[in-house]
Amino acid sequence: MSKLPASIDETVALLASQHYVAGRDLGTVVFLAMRMARPLFLEGEAGVGKTEIAKVIAQGLGRCLIRLQCYEGLDVNSAVYEWNYSAQMIEIRLAEASGELDRERLGSDVFSERFLVKRPLLQALESPAGSAPVLLIDEIDRTDEAFEAFLLEVLSDFQITIPELGTIKAEEPPIVVITSNRTREVHDALKRRCLYHWVGYPDAAREIAIIRAKRPQASAALAREVVAFVQSLRGGDLYKAPGVAETLDWVSALHELDAVSLDPQTVNDTLGVLLKYQDDIVRMEGSEAKRILDQIKAEIRAAAHV
Repeated sequence: MSKLPASIDETVALLASQHYVAGRDLGTVVFLAMRMARPLFLEGEAGVGKTEIAKVIAQGLGRCLIRLQCYEGLDVNSAVYEWNYSAQMIEIRLAEASGELDRERLGSDVFSERFLVKRPLLQALESPAGSAPVLLIDEIDRTDEAFEAFLLEVLSDFQITIPELGTIKAEEPPIVVITSNRTREVHDALKRRCLYHWVGYPDAAREIAIIRAKRPQASAALAREVVAFVQSLRGGDLYKAPGVAETLDWVSALHELDAVSLDPQTVNDTLGVLLKYQDDIVRMEGSEAKRILDQIKAEIRAAAHV
């Protein structure tokens, strides 16, 4: 397990070592979150690399990644712990069959840690000092306010209270990364316990750098064309603009098709890799895709002659 970075530059280098291209603003907030033992709240559109940040921190530091994928209806039983009721019933039946009916002893036995099923939040707090994991609470905006309220104790004091066992407190706080696609507003009480950062779409230069880091097999010329096309789409009127994840998928698809440059037919045939809504595909395919492609190729040629 590696030590925490001692500076912002070391943090950016840590992310870069795992092929994550980060600006100094992101490197700063990641550094501060780790040094201050504060949760990091990342908000932004889907596909811009929020979840990936938690993964590369865990990989770079050599720590275990514990992921809690949020969804509507998520409750304590799924996120923190639950009792193994089947095993408890078997234990009770065996005690009855053997004639052991000491209810007090039996009660303390069946509600012991032996019958406790540990979920992600509890797992993250029980790691011994020196091996604290990275805890990813992914897409918190999919849950409801009741679950947010429960998280306040966890994120404030890094502890969880189990009525039958007492309070379990982390020997060393995990590195916590919380992501949100902003499908709804997360309550201020939760955000105040975190350091906040908005993860936006990268500019053209950074997106090209991301392709070079993640898809080194792509030629420089193809990468420039892909990024110019994607950046143009993001400036248009789409229901869902493509994220960085879709850019990388498109580069991989074009590589599989042995494409060395974009052409109207290839773009039309592969728009489903880049866009995820039929209305967006219909709006872009055909003459509109050709118009964008002609425009970016003209701009690339003009830049080459400067």
